Amino acid sequence: MQADAADLDRFDRAILRVLSVEGRVSATELARRIGLSKSPTQARLKRLEEAGVITGYRALLDPIRMGLAHVAFVEVRLSDTREAALQAFNRAVAGVGEIEECHMIAGHFDYLLKVRTADILEYRTVLAERISALPHVTSTSTYVAMESVKDSPI
Repeated sequence: MQADAADLDRFDRAILRVLSVEGRVSATELARRIGLSKSPTQARLKRLEEAGVITGYRALLDPIRMGLAHVAFVEVRLSDTREAALQAFNRAVAGVGEIEECHMIAGHFDYLLKVRTADILEYRTVLAERISALPHVTSTSTYVAMESVKDSPI
């Protein structure tokens, strides 16, 4: 069963708002915050999980405290954009741990990568040895982030 935005009422949206900020809130507290009793709240939560609206729960980590303060955004242009080439690139990107995000772009380049490393020296190695070696990569352009002004999940 897959839900779409039209299937979500105000209570469902309230549940999602609370959980997006505080994923470990108890069912009792969640029910209190959205104005329902515990049982209907739990039933809604289960339905949202089964419908794939809630895809999982995870810890949010501080990358700076983990020694990963350097962020670069990389425009990638491919030599071939037929489906087989795109799929080969997509599969290979999944194996590069330093690539935090990868988005196919409609524009002057093909992909935008968010790459996180300890410092510029490590980034240079990742770019030269891993990103440039991905299938069909013809060129890259790098933009180094100086500060993260807003970085929040949905």
